[in-house]
Parts: sequence; C-alpha cells; structure tokens
Amino acid sequence: MMGLRLFDRLKKGGNGGRPSGVRARATVSEPPHLMTTYEPAPREFPDDDPLREMLRQQRHAAALRQADRWKTHPSAPPLLQEAERRLEESLALVPAGEITLVRRIDTDGDDGEEALSVAPFLLDVYCVTNAQFQHFVDAGGYDELSLWPEDIWPHIIEMKDRTGTTAPRYWREGRHDRRLSDHPVVGVCWYEAMAYAAWAGKRLPTEAEWQMAASWHVKSDADVLRRFPWGDAMNTQRCNVWLTGLGTTVPVDAYPEGAAPNGVRQLVGNVWEWTSSRFEILDPEGQPIVGEMPMYAVRGAAFDAYFEAQATSQFRTGQIALGRTHNLGFRLAMNLEDAPWMNA
Repeated sequence: MMGLRLFDRLKKGGNGGRPSGVRARATVSEPPHLMTTYEPAPREFPDDDPLREMLRQQRHAAALRQADRWKTHPSAPPLLQEAERRLEESLALVPAGEITLVRRIDTDGDDGEEALSVAPFLLDVYCVTNAQFQHFVDAGGYDELSLWPEDIWPHIIEMKDRTGTTAPRYWREGRHDRRLSDHPVVGVCWYEAMAYAAWAGKRLPTEAEWQMAASWHVKSDADVLRRFPWGDAMNTQRCNVWLTGLGTTVPVDAYPEGAAPNGVRQLVGNVWEWTSSRFEILDPEGQPIVGEMPMYAVRGAAFDAYFEAQATSQFRTGQIALGRTHNLGFRLAMNLEDAPWMNA
C-alpha cells in the first residue's frame, strides 16, 4: 500500500517523501557499475556443431525443446543429458500459492486488492548476466525478427549502446565490460528481455509469479506471508539496496543469505526485474491510470532503491516498455510441464 501511495505522489509531481538531497544521488546517471574506463569482453568463437553451440550459449531449454532436431546427431544423448543437468541446476521450483496484488492507490481496506492463485512454476536462480546476454548479441538476436513483435521492428534500430552499436544501452561497440560479466545485464527494455527469453527457450515470469517467489505464500497449514524473501525484517546484509551503501550492482550470486527458501537469489535489491505483466493501477475513484506509453510491471528494487517499502515482496511499480535504465534487468521462468525431466 505504501508503495502505491508513493507512486501516486510521484505521479502528481511530488518527491515521494524523499529527504532533501536524496533525489540527485538516487538518480545519478553514471553509477560505478557503468565505469568510464572500459575493458571489452573478448569475442568468443562459435562452435560449428549447432547443438554444442546452443549449450555454449547456455540455451539449454531451447536445445531440449528441439529434441526432434537432434535425432540424427551422433552425440545427442550425452549432450542433451548435460543440457538437462545444467538447466536443472539453474532453476528452482516455486510451489503453488496465493498472492494479493494491490490494484488501487489510497484505499483503506481490501476493496483495492485482488487475490490470485499461482500455479507451481520454475524460476531462474539468478538474473540474466552480461555474459549471457552477450551470447544473444553475438548470435544476431537483434536481427532475428521472429523474436520480436512486428510493431516493434522500427524501434530495434534505436536500441543502441554508447557507441551506436545495437546492444544494451551501457555497453560499447556491442561488448560488455568483462569486469562485469557476472553482473546482471541492465539497460535493456521489455522487448529486449522478451526476445532474449524466446531465444533461450524460456519466458519472463508474470508479476503474480514474481510476487509468489518473493513472498513465499505457499499453500500449507502455516499461513506465512514474507515481506522479504528471507523473512519480515529488512537486513542490508542480505540484499543490495541504497542503505547497503555500495551504490552499484554486484555479481548475481552475491548475498546468498538473502535467498528465498528455494535458493533463488536477489529477488530483492541489485536490479529491478521486468515481468511479462502489464502494469495496471486504478486511482482512488477506481479509474485506470493510463500513461502515454504502455507500462509493464517491474519488481524487486535495485541498488539505488531508497525506501524500504520499495524492497518488499508486495511493492508494485512499472516502467515504460521501451525503458532502458541503469538499474533494471530480468530473470527467466519456465512452465513446470515444459521440464518433464525434472520429475523423472
């Protein structure tokens, strides 16, 4: 609720209750993870074998979805087994549960809330890294129009890095900084995240799924709803937010103490995360708040999130679909039925 009221004040032109001087620091355009010096990641040589190349690119889900394609491949059985093993290591099961989305700002009571049931699904343990997204760029993902909705094709040429190359916004010459290979990729819009997901054989989680993973409101005799993945109290030793004091991103495997019960890392802090859901919110009169451009729900807060409320599992906010900000990344999900080997 507090988060939506902050959103309403910001929409009306207020500062959301920020202390004097905080706004400038929180919105700094050049945080440390976007360094002025640059050490481009070296180019890697693709494997001539298409199946081995997909595994090198960490497209394990995509390779397994194309199982029929590999029937005549001489090394298919062991390679597909390896793909299953690696994919299983990278995913965590989120059990069925129930969540409540606050749909209406400035309401007292439950009339602005929507209860939703969430089916079990699989979620990546880590956010997508610069190194992983580099594979997509090197493979010509921006040129593969089948990965992009037709109405966005004219905008793909605008998805440039600092040097005018088609790539995430803060890269240079189409390369990420090798010192940040294991940091989450940022500066990618919703369409870039969706295209990468399709290329990888996965999808973005819905907003409800994301909240289920972070709040762990599972169906059980114990009706427990967590404010944070680890419990109910903010702890800056478990996440990377403003009060942690780093002012930059960290590797995606940092803060293991802040993981959800199933091991998923950094659902709070480091970077905001795109979801597949449109961001829909109602004003106090119950009318939709509609912006000039479509917005999608983003969750989880980032390294520069100042308010504790922003870092809770229930906080809702959105970003325009073409937004490519310095503190916004994504992680991927899969339907449980699309991974039958995990139940074998």
